[in-house]
Amino acid sequence: MTDVGAGAGVDVDGGAGAGVDGGAWNWRGGRIREAFLEAAETVAVLLAESAVAAAWEKPSALRDFSVGGLAGHVAWQELALPELLAEPVPTEPVVSLREYYLERVTWLDAGVDGAVNIRIRRGGEATAEDGPEALVARVREAVARLGTELPGVPVGRPIRMRSWGDWSLDLDDFLLTRLMELVVHADDLACSVGLPTPEFPERVTAPVVELLARLAVRRHGAVDVIRGLARVERAPVSIAGL
Repeated sequence: MTDVGAGAGVDVDGGAGAGVDGGAWNWRGGRIREAFLEAAETVAVLLAESAVAAAWEKPSALRDFSVGGLAGHVAWQELALPELLAEPVPTEPVVSLREYYLERVTWLDAGVDGAVNIRIRRGGEATAEDGPEALVARVREAVARLGTELPGVPVGRPIRMRSWGDWSLDLDDFLLTRLMELVVHADDLACSVGLPTPEFPERVTAPVVELLARLAVRRHGAVDVIRGLARVERAPVSIAGL
């Protein structure tokens, strides 16, 4: 993420642009920040639903996740960012979003029983351990803070999770990864408690769909993804990107 409004691929307004890595991995500038904030507010409303609190200790739609643990995992996407932005600007090298997904992350191929995914589930449960009301209050505070602070963060500001290692992501790339998590897990959480999945606008779903399509190609190859999208008679069983 470099200049505000610059980006790769089909942008939120429907235009096309050329970008880094020879492809549309990146959604940059104010639009991705607005999309993230809108998704965060929608998810905060979902987390506050009485059906979520009523099912807190029950199994969720995701294996080995309780509803509360899944809620904690969804909430973490919003809760972590204010603290990350408050830390000193990282000095570690910034990697591209393409490199992040193709070479850095370990959970994509680890399987549900992999150590990294077990750690993620435990983290969700720990985030939710004080119960639904406390979690919702924290999320509302984080969303309000981000709504004030995020638009003014300088373009190109790196973000680094301590568990990552000696590298960072550009803020707007990081927001796209969190946006995808919010949209995907909002569906998981809603389905877990019998609520309708939140209807996000196209300006929120478009970058998520594009990212998931690229992850699907990573996993299945372009031919299977094209067939899955265009040719039902030759479609593979799955073109899931995650």
